[in-house]
Amino acid sequence: MSVPFIDFTEQNKLIRAQVDAGLNSVIEKASFIMGPDVKKFEDEFAAYCGVKYAVGVNSGTDALYLALAGLGVGPGDEVILPTYTFIATALCASYTGAQVKFVDIEEASYNMDPAKLEKVITKKTKVIIPVHLYGQMANMDEILAVANKHGIAVLEDSCQAHGTRYKGHRSGSMGIGGCFSFYPTKGLGGWGDGGIVVTSDEKLAHMVQMLRDYGRTDRYAHKFKGHNSRLDTLQAVVLSAKLPHLDKWNEMRKVVAGFYAKHLAGLPVILPKGQADREHVYQTYAIRLKDRARVMDNLKAKGITALIHYPIPIHLQEAYVDAGFKQGDFPVSEKICDEILSLPMFPHMTEAQVIEVAQALKESF
Repeated sequence: MSVPFIDFTEQNKLIRAQVDAGLNSVIEKASFIMGPDVKKFEDEFAAYCGVKYAVGVNSGTDALYLALAGLGVGPGDEVILPTYTFIATALCASYTGAQVKFVDIEEASYNMDPAKLEKVITKKTKVIIPVHLYGQMANMDEILAVANKHGIAVLEDSCQAHGTRYKGHRSGSMGIGGCFSFYPTKGLGGWGDGGIVVTSDEKLAHMVQMLRDYGRTDRYAHKFKGHNSRLDTLQAVVLSAKLPHLDKWNEMRKVVAGFYAKHLAGLPVILPKGQADREHVYQTYAIRLKDRARVMDNLKAKGITALIHYPIPIHLQEAYVDAGFKQGDFPVSEKICDEILSLPMFPHMTEAQVIEVAQALKESF
């Protein structure tokens, strides 16, 4: 039996009628850009996250970039983020003209290591971006304590952490703002690109609202040089239909993770570990193992799709060669990059499919 990395079939069946009705309404009204469904979803998502404002944009990448721009980040500033993440987190800081400063991760959680954070801070540090990787939030109490000590803003990269909690606080609600991606594979994914900035800071919300729409205050009055980065109305319809199911789908992911823990027990692999003070929603089910290439080849031969998130830390990417880092500068991140392997994971995955993946892994060893 082949097992896909992700399967949207059951999700789409569940929401299809509601989405079809919503899309037909948008088409009939011709409200394709910034239609009322966008504001409706923004209000729903803000309430879900426990914040006052949400501003829809065209991608998670733009959510991070426009939030940084809205915080006044620019040339001469520094932005700190983990080197073990998708490169978009770093690119967003680079787009502002700021210098990117990297920090290593905790081996247990794969998130920013607060113990190593203070050594990277300088007088130029403007923002710290913890990335809530794979569906589990970073150690926000310790990160915020360091940031507050130095008067630095914390902007959460929540692109992989829709709905998860840290000590009862939703992802995106603890820093000055949080940024989400609605790329289709996310826990809350659209049928195309999309993103959002959430915040309880009125000034930041207002800045991002203007930045996403040409910097305008009126139809032809522009306060500054803005961008064209608006959440598509059609995507807002899809996201509104999915949002009421998100918590249930996250619980289903936990059940699938339990199946994996049961059927991979005893194998020479390191399973993802949830921390006691926070929730893990398993956006990605990433294990660690040796001889990864051979294992991947065996899985592929059996029709099982596995991916690597991520094979190269950002400080060793050619795009950031000018940052001046070398192999060995961030040893935990480099170690994880060599061992990590993402297995199939989606809410409606069955135990039979998990057993198929586990059996293929056993045969690989």
